[in-house]
Amino acid sequence: MTYSNNVLLVYTGGTIGMSRNESTGALEPFNFEHLLSKVPELTQFPTHIATYQFTPPIDSSNMSPALWVELTHIIADNYDSYDGFVILHGTDTMSYTASALSFMLENLTKPVILTGSQLPIGQLRTDGKENLITSIEIASAKRPDGSAMVPEVGIYFNGHLMRGNRTTKMSADDFNAFESFNFPHLADAGVNITYRENIIRYPDASRQMTPHFRLDNNVIVFTIFPGIREDLVRHIIATPNLRSIVMRTFGSGNAPQSTWLLKALKEATLHGKLIINISQCMAGCVEMGRYDTGYQLKEAGVISGHDSTVESAVTKLMYLQAKFDDTETVRHYMSENIRGEMSV
Repeated sequence: MTYSNNVLLVYTGGTIGMSRNESTGALEPFNFEHLLSKVPELTQFPTHIATYQFTPPIDSSNMSPALWVELTHIIADNYDSYDGFVILHGTDTMSYTASALSFMLENLTKPVILTGSQLPIGQLRTDGKENLITSIEIASAKRPDGSAMVPEVGIYFNGHLMRGNRTTKMSADDFNAFESFNFPHLADAGVNITYRENIIRYPDASRQMTPHFRLDNNVIVFTIFPGIREDLVRHIIATPNLRSIVMRTFGSGNAPQSTWLLKALKEATLHGKLIINISQCMAGCVEMGRYDTGYQLKEAGVISGHDSTVESAVTKLMYLQAKFDDTETVRHYMSENIRGEMSV
């Protein structure tokens, strides 16, 4: 067969490549070549598929910034040899990985598609086959001028291609495990794959892709709830080396108007800590001028995360903190849309 495209398939681990231990009943990773043998349809592709496997494969609960750096190296080192990349990944942290890679791969000109499954690929009712096959098709798709159809980091799951840094895992059980609540799908797969080229981000053709290999994970997430305690909030804020906080608030960015909370947040921002306001709601936008409770947070120095996901806000902070030492520069870029991660 003559191949028109080359795709690198990277297996990190996850349910898609697992089998059930007959003794314990638990799911365990199996050899990657065995995974490929379960999908003989791949031999019908006019695409050469090369493979790379994490050794050993990891449960996605163990994903880390160090492994995001490793993935960035894998893509950067192989960038000129392949038309696209497909990363097989466990679902639990897939949105974090997709978000991180979107920031670490600047001016991306080729598809990086993450996928996985809710059932192992060897099981009869698996969703893994379709997810894998369509992800490879998307990763090798070209526009009429020969450029990549989707030069973005995306997640493909259950018939939908989504911008990676807009996604959140919404179900532990449904095949429709991910959604991008605040942004349309980049493509939907039915009989044909329908691409929405008007919302796909296309790179600056005059610039090369620039990989970034450093992350600073001095960031924490905490959630506002009725009855939240002052001593615990102050303990979080006083954490040594902490540079930023993703604060999950109510509705459109509201929090209790407790004097102690506003005072603690203001003290934190005055001491150089960056606090990003992200809504606990799955859909919608933080608008801190909409209600007085949100306005008080803005007065305390908290900045809006707009319609960003938690996953995107956390990984964007890691990326920016590694790149810039001063809080004001990080603050500036956290308010900017740099990879299609928010609507501003």
